[in-house]
Amino acid sequence: MSGAAKMRKKGKAPTQKGKLNTVLATAGRPCGEDSYPVNQSVERASTILFPTYEEFVREDKEFVYGRFGTRSHKALSDSISELEGGKQTQLMPSGLSAITTCLLALTQQDSHVLVTDSCYDPVRSICDRFLTKYGIKTEYYDPRIGSQIVDLIRPETTAILCESPGSLTFEVQDIASIVSEAQKYDVPVLVDNTWSAGYFYQPLAAGASVSIQSVTKYIGGHADCLMGSATCNDTALAAKINRTSRQLGHNVSADDAYLAHRGIRSLGARLKVHEANALQLADWLAQQPEVTSVLHPARVDHPDHELWKRDFSGSSGLFGFVLAPCSEENLAHFCNALDYFGMGYSWGGFESLLIPCPVARCRSAVPWREQGHLMRIHAGLEDADDLVNDLDQAFGQIRPA
Repeated sequence: MSGAAKMRKKGKAPTQKGKLNTVLATAGRPCGEDSYPVNQSVERASTILFPTYEEFVREDKEFVYGRFGTRSHKALSDSISELEGGKQTQLMPSGLSAITTCLLALTQQDSHVLVTDSCYDPVRSICDRFLTKYGIKTEYYDPRIGSQIVDLIRPETTAILCESPGSLTFEVQDIASIVSEAQKYDVPVLVDNTWSAGYFYQPLAAGASVSIQSVTKYIGGHADCLMGSATCNDTALAAKINRTSRQLGHNVSADDAYLAHRGIRSLGARLKVHEANALQLADWLAQQPEVTSVLHPARVDHPDHELWKRDFSGSSGLFGFVLAPCSEENLAHFCNALDYFGMGYSWGGFESLLIPCPVARCRSAVPWREQGHLMRIHAGLEDADDLVNDLDQAFGQIRPA
């Protein structure tokens, strides 16, 4: 028996660092002197009791009150930190709340923030309708701006938000170049890393200040919980985000933390299927006369393919395609004919999804000029041939006889 195996039998953590799939299978697991469960149990609590006055007044208590987390939450946050290559992870009620909290932690009245034009659409609403009430100005920039971001940085700029690739239009951002320029002015760079799930890309390694995920998506993986995460390497920044989250009254249920932690164990295995299915669908769609373009960064015809290849080790199940111009009636016929593809928001679960996205209204820095209907597709874990056949029969509903 190896030394690491003996250590695990005694209830201690492995003594060696494995590859990523091994890390995901072992991170955040409970241990004890004798027998112990392989999964961290659900620890629900509001009040946490302390045995003595001395314990009650200690300032370095790990668990204080249920809203601030229990062992269930710590197990998940530790595992996400391992996944992202970070030191500390703050859990929040949703991916949107994670982005909002990070922006609030880094801004004050008269701050200026730079936000990619390809951002998750509800973020635009937060910036334009909420932050403006407190004198915080948002400027949207071309996702492909790269090192030219320096031309937009002002003395009052306090944060740059990236999303790579964009979850509607799939531009890949040059995070390394943006970080290089931002660091000259001590401006933190935040990256929405949900598309890669932290598995195919680690923006902290490129110098980003915060890697944000909608845990709802691939980490949860089963379309049954809502959560967000923000991971940092800088402990002072992590403390600022943690403090802001507490002041906003955020809370993640222990049950959802358990579900997300269970999901992280199979993340690598699931993503490989999502990746393969999406690539098969993308290649098939590119051959259809009703499709004018396919937006998948892992395809060589994507304008940012070389950048994606430089930074990412793989691709997930989310991509887009443009359906040639057709009537609203034909668009409805196509969508209604789908059997395996559901119509619903979110993505990252086991189920395949396909929705039309009126993206033109979500852009301001770089107008969307593609003709036709932008369709966002999430390839789930169904058999890829069945998904292809489903799309084929749906196209048949709108093809001329």
